[in-house]
Amino acid sequence: MLFFDSSASRKSSPSPSHSICSKSSNMFRAFSFLLLLQASIVFTLSEAKLSIIHPEAAAKGFNVSNVQNAGSCSYTAVITTSCSSTRYTRDQISLSFGDAYGNQIYAPRLDDPSSRTFERCSTDTFEIYGPCAYQICYLYVYRTGLDGWKPENVKIYGHNSRAVTFSYNTFIPSDLWYGFNWCNTASSSARKSAHRWPMYAIAALFVFLIL
Repeated sequence: MLFFDSSASRKSSPSPSHSICSKSSNMFRAFSFLLLLQASIVFTLSEAKLSIIHPEAAAKGFNVSNVQNAGSCSYTAVITTSCSSTRYTRDQISLSFGDAYGNQIYAPRLDDPSSRTFERCSTDTFEIYGPCAYQICYLYVYRTGLDGWKPENVKIYGHNSRAVTFSYNTFIPSDLWYGFNWCNTASSSARKSAHRWPMYAIAALFVFLIL
């Protein structure tokens, strides 16, 4: 007669509780990795924006004397005056903006006190014509006078350009071009961020592996 040891013939299988714990651990690691990856992306994008927040005086070589405004393209400039600006302004205010390829649009003397232009808390819209430009990446405001003026922001719409907003929230200094030039800074920041991106991804992966 043959006898078999039933305990030896059965294969051991993991307990349900062990399987659940293993799945939970994997889910936790995957979730942690996604959080780290998202954090690295947010950090990278915010880093690229930090250096182009505040307006500043235009470079010494900036001028509008040679600008030819004859062109077949129209632009819409929406200018919002801050509620902390002077009640009204009689100052002469001009605008210049363009792309990274030398296409420049110049709008002289947008001011008109008789129509209550640039009064406190107001929003004024201008239709401007000029050379056809690509993505608008710089904008400067010129003010001359004694009243002072504080724009909140200037938004430019163009046919070949995404709408772009230049936030000022500061009084414009007199007798100089004052604003933003993102044409070089934005691309430089993007290149630096692109170089740092692999490091952030590797760091996130390393933390994921040791969890």
